[in-house]
Amino acid sequence: MTSWAGAEPTRLPGQALSGRASPMDLNLEFWRSEGKTFFQRFRHWADILDPLLLLASNEKIDNAKILLLNKGEKITESLEDKKLKEAWQLNLSSVHPGSGDTIPIALRPPAFLPLTAPLVVATSLLHRGNTQTFIWQYLFHSYIGGFTLANGNYSGTEASDDATKKTFPYKQLLVSIGAITYSACMGTLPHYLMLRYKPQSPSIQFLFRNVIPGPLTAILCAFNVTVIRSVEFENGIKIMDSKGKVVGVSQRAGEKAVKETALSRALLFGTAICIPDFMLHFLKRTSTALRNPFVWTPVRSIMMVSVLGAMIPVSFSLVPQVGKIQRNELEPEIISTTEETEFFYNRGV
Repeated sequence: MTSWAGAEPTRLPGQALSGRASPMDLNLEFWRSEGKTFFQRFRHWADILDPLLLLASNEKIDNAKILLLNKGEKITESLEDKKLKEAWQLNLSSVHPGSGDTIPIALRPPAFLPLTAPLVVATSLLHRGNTQTFIWQYLFHSYIGGFTLANGNYSGTEASDDATKKTFPYKQLLVSIGAITYSACMGTLPHYLMLRYKPQSPSIQFLFRNVIPGPLTAILCAFNVTVIRSVEFENGIKIMDSKGKVVGVSQRAGEKAVKETALSRALLFGTAICIPDFMLHFLKRTSTALRNPFVWTPVRSIMMVSVLGAMIPVSFSLVPQVGKIQRNELEPEIISTTEETEFFYNRGV
């Protein structure tokens, strides 16, 4: 990875940069320019999710940001330069687009697959006790909740930021713990019913082991995202005009952002569990080796991690990172202050 240690800071805190005409955040500028189509977004996410980016120091991240702030080229042109392209990848993978803060290393997008893969595999195994299952479910939903919170959109106006800071340690923290605990309990339910009633029917066993877990996990992950980011549609999120200027804070935009993210998270984990289970169920009929649990379990785990790894950039790319909302969808008090017809917001991840 290229080092930017030699990059000279040319901006003082609070000083405007001559190279940037737009007040929009760097990462949001990038996604607005380079994230117009699904294939554009997928190609960039495939680079951003590289786990090697987690090895970069905070100093290197800061230098990458400085380099990008002082770039003279347009974003499309800057991607042709190897050093600038690597700076974009590091900035997009490490810096929150709303606050500009560096995201904790375990909650950055490149850490998502390495940390969720073992948790997804562990939650899908048939453990001997309900306690083990609950613990793995709780760890899984705790990480999903932490990732959701760290990569959400928590930058409203100064007033809403102050309100968020005051309520988060109490209301939001309790709500998050409640959502995680509820998700863990519901995720444990099929396993509990299997151990409690011990059904002998193959169709009932198939239902609880292969059919229910995928859709149930998808619903619980969407629920997790919706509850943990509920502050966004309660307080609203910033919306910008075509020039990147903030024109207000919209609850409707917040609701749209949370809904889009929840659907993408449901798709991610629903497919990661359903596809391997259904494929192996039918392969079992043709291969006697797969009927051996010592063969079936590792094969299933490998397939699950493979599908999860393939689906992460797909789910992140499904909806644009910079969302759009039309004038007629916004609150009357916002549209009364501007003549713009289309507005933009940070969807979060």
